[in-house]
Amino acid sequence: HWHGFFQRNNSWADGVAFVTQCPIAPNNSFLYTFPTGSQAAHSGTTA
Repeated sequence: HWHGFFQRNNSWADGVAFVTQCPIAPNNSFLYTFPTGSQAAHSGTTA
Protein backbone atom coordinates (compact mmCIF):
# COMPACT_ATOMS: atom_id res chain seq x y z
CA HIS A 1 0.00 0.00 0.00
CA TRP A 2 1.40 3.38 -0.99
CA HIS A 3 0.89 6.90 0.36
CA GLY A 4 1.88 10.02 -1.53
CA PHE A 5 2.51 8.39 -4.91
CA PHE A 6 0.50 9.31 -7.96
CA GLN A 7 -0.41 5.95 -9.49
CA ARG A 8 -1.61 6.96 -12.92
CA ASN A 9 -3.72 4.28 -14.64
CA ASN A 10 -3.53 1.74 -11.82
CA SER A 11 -5.02 3.22 -8.66
CA TRP A 12 -7.35 0.20 -8.64
CA ALA A 13 -4.37 -1.85 -7.45
CA ASP A 14 -3.87 -0.01 -4.17
CA GLY A 15 -6.60 -0.75 -1.71
CA VAL A 16 -8.09 -2.78 1.06
CA ALA A 17 -8.63 -6.52 0.48
CA PHE A 18 -12.24 -7.37 -0.40
CA VAL A 19 -13.10 -3.66 -0.82
CA THR A 20 -11.10 -2.23 -3.73
CA GLN A 21 -8.74 -5.12 -4.40
CA CYS A 22 -8.81 -8.91 -4.20
CA PRO A 23 -6.55 -10.29 -1.46
CA ILE A 24 -3.22 -11.85 -2.37
CA ALA A 25 -3.55 -15.63 -2.10
CA PRO A 26 -1.18 -17.56 0.19
CA ASN A 27 2.17 -18.42 -1.44
CA ASN A 28 1.62 -15.76 -4.13
CA SER A 29 2.83 -12.21 -4.58
CA PHE A 30 1.73 -8.94 -6.11
CA LEU A 31 4.07 -6.62 -7.99
CA TYR A 32 3.39 -2.89 -8.17
CA THR A 33 4.63 -1.44 -11.45
CA PHE A 34 4.12 2.24 -12.18
CA PRO A 35 6.27 5.14 -13.38
CA THR A 36 7.44 7.38 -10.55
CA GLY A 37 8.76 10.29 -12.60
CA SER A 38 10.18 12.85 -10.19
CA GLN A 39 8.52 11.35 -7.12
CA ALA A 40 10.61 9.94 -4.29
CA ALA A 41 9.94 7.38 -1.58
CA HIS A 42 10.97 7.14 2.02
CA SER A 43 10.47 4.67 4.80
CA GLY A 44 10.98 4.76 8.50
CA THR A 45 10.57 2.79 11.66
CA THR A 46 9.81 3.71 15.21
CA ALA A 47 11.06 1.98 18.31
